[in-house]
Amino acid sequence: MASRLTLTVMVGPVVPVPLPQSVIDELTGVEITQTAERGKPGGFRLTFSLGKRSPLHTIFLLTGGAVPPVMRTLIVATVNGTPYVLMDGVITKQDVTPGTDASHDTLDITGVDLTAVMGWIDFSGIPYPAMPVEARVALICAKYALFGVVPLVVPSILFEAPIPTDRIPKHKGTDLQYLNSLADLVGYVFYVDPGPQPGMSTAYFGPEVKVGVPQPALSVNLDAHSNVEQLSFAIDTEEKKLPVTFVQNLLSKAPIPIPVPDISPLNPLLGAVPLPAKKVEYLTDGAKRTPTQAVLHAMAQAAASADGLTGTGTLDVLRYGRPLHARGLVGVRGAGPAFDGLHFVKQVTHKIKRGEYKQEFKLSRNGLLPTLPTVPV
Repeated sequence: MASRLTLTVMVGPVVPVPLPQSVIDELTGVEITQTAERGKPGGFRLTFSLGKRSPLHTIFLLTGGAVPPVMRTLIVATVNGTPYVLMDGVITKQDVTPGTDASHDTLDITGVDLTAVMGWIDFSGIPYPAMPVEARVALICAKYALFGVVPLVVPSILFEAPIPTDRIPKHKGTDLQYLNSLADLVGYVFYVDPGPQPGMSTAYFGPEVKVGVPQPALSVNLDAHSNVEQLSFAIDTEEKKLPVTFVQNLLSKAPIPIPVPDISPLNPLLGAVPLPAKKVEYLTDGAKRTPTQAVLHAMAQAAASADGLTGTGTLDVLRYGRPLHARGLVGVRGAGPAFDGLHFVKQVTHKIKRGEYKQEFKLSRNGLLPTLPTVPV
């Protein structure tokens, strides 16, 4: 790799160790995807040139069976002296593509983040007496401390500890399925974010936060100050919905419709001119929820379809100075008055080759025109 970029790949059962230099020399490409889409895990792919005497035959191919059951992979990119944990996951698939001769075979290693481990075993039936949602999430995530997973649980305004004599909540499905169902119950999201230190990951359970300190600006059409190779925007409000939930009047039992906007303190208007919703969606499951649960669920549904402005592009990380991180804000400048300002990073795909580190990214926003006079460079 170039002097400004150093790539470290660690592989091993549960506790990964750095790959030997002879294996790194055969690494021809790395691709990592991080996304903010609900229920969609991050993934990675490592591509190696596979020679007849390559140690990869024993490191990967012979360990792809039942022993060891977990092959953990940790990928760290050091850019300008600062390490960034790009992926902490497990191998799920190995493919060998024959070449023109035995020295040009290709080995593709693919995998997903540590949420894959949470989806292996069905724990249905485990009781959680007198435990609110937050306590259940923390207890479930605690069993993955072996993988360096640290839970970050944001308490919801719906703090409810079920009375054991009334009902006892029980686990349904795998840990990942149950955690996602709990997140849907209170209008939250659940995902596992690698880092900030190698071997450590954060299991986040809370609202999708679209506030905070933005990342360095993406600059286009600014001559020497440009740091983006390509950037384009599209406006599509056909899928934007205005959810209408129903709560039941305790006296008359009559359903009361409540339209829920997509703007909240954690999902602010990033564009000065909001994009209108063209569809009204009636949520029919409100009767199964308490009024607070119904409103929180509707707010999450509204936020999921709020971003009618999307942007796609590519950048050179070595010129940008650091990897662009998904689930964060980033400024855009030079794209025109309608598109400049803050955007939410919906997805990034890292593509690393020898001497090259580029990213494809997707941005989203719920309005036109910037809300700030300037963005951090």
